Amino acid sequence: MGEAEWIKNDLKIRVYSNFYFYGEAASPDLAEAVAADISQHWNEPSGMAFMKNGSFQVEFVIRGFCEKQMPPENVWFNTNPRNNYFRIEEISPLHVSFVDGINCNTGFFKLDNLLHNSTTAAHEYGHTLGLVHPENLDIRGMGQPGIMYPRGTICDPVFQYDPAAEPLKAGGTLNPYTRKVLQSDIDQLCLHKLSWNLKGFAVLGDFSSIYHGHEQIPS
Repeated sequence: MGEAEWIKNDLKIRVYSNFYFYGEAASPDLAEAVAADISQHWNEPSGMAFMKNGSFQVEFVIRGFCEKQMPPENVWFNTNPRNNYFRIEEISPLHVSFVDGINCNTGFFKLDNLLHNSTTAAHEYGHTLGLVHPENLDIRGMGQPGIMYPRGTICDPVFQYDPAAEPLKAGGTLNPYTRKVLQSDIDQLCLHKLSWNLKGFAVLGDFSSIYHGHEQIPS
């Protein structure tokens, strides 16, 4: 989830999102690193938004904070559209990282999904802004996979876990580390369709406001 600001004089649209991380595996250093990773991926294409009165550069301003002992009330009663809340643990109840729905501001990160320049956080961020997995998951011959393609996608060999593997065999599907945010992902945000207020602000996503308690973590 985020709040967009349309700065017409500077020909820019800025999307502001804050990530609050809680849980045993959360730390200030990790919060900073995940925020930087999301920012790097979403700003890498120098995306453009094509509005009715011109083209505007899209910038993502992502900040990360650590509150290991997050009070549930902070999540339940938050009304700031910039704020997202994710629990980070070594073990996930679904064995993977996930968001609580498309257009949401909460979810759960499995620690090892966030390490070693993974694209997981950037992918899940796309879900919080309203993006879904593409319908066509066989993109052989289409080149660079966008950020919203899920694990299991059939792709060109260079983007597989093992470039020598046959499609759908061991190592023969998309290695998520090779995903990138593309202009087409920026287009899918449909910034030109947002409900912009008179001050030039609009909201992407919605409030799911789900707190993930410690009791949900597998023992």
